[in-house]
Amino acid sequence: MKKSILLLTIAILFFGGVIHAQERGFGLGIILGEPTGISAKKWLNSHSAIDGAVAWSFGQVDSFHLHADYIYHDFNMFNVEKGKLPLYFGIGIRFKAEPEATFGARIPVGICYIFEKAPLDLFLELGPVLDLAPDVRFRFTGSVGARFYFK
Repeated sequence: MKKSILLLTIAILFFGGVIHAQERGFGLGIILGEPTGISAKKWLNSHSAIDGAVAWSFGQVDSFHLHADYIYHDFNMFNVEKGKLPLYFGIGIRFKAEPEATFGARIPVGICYIFEKAPLDLFLELGPVLDLAPDVRFRFTGSVGARFYFK
């Protein structure tokens, strides 16, 4: 399954024509790590977006995982010759269906490479989580991923 998604993403990138990536639109792709699943991102304007994942968590107990975040992108932190490499950070929520469902707040921090001539981004993210129910616990999540952006 993971190989199929990766091959599809590569095929779209190379055979889908040259399309300039922008900080707008809706992106859909994969997220690997803690959690692993489907990632989505919707740009609200040139600096902020809503992102989320429907995924599987392979933590202490394997379980279904959902999260949604509001994130802000700082495009001035890193300079690259081609594309863009913003640092992003935000606040969000997480639900995890462990034997006893947990609900908490996320504070994602990451970097996202936005290709100059392709509707694709790659990201690396750390997501500290403060579970609030049923117990208060502090945890970390971390993932890498890629998303394809639709016109």
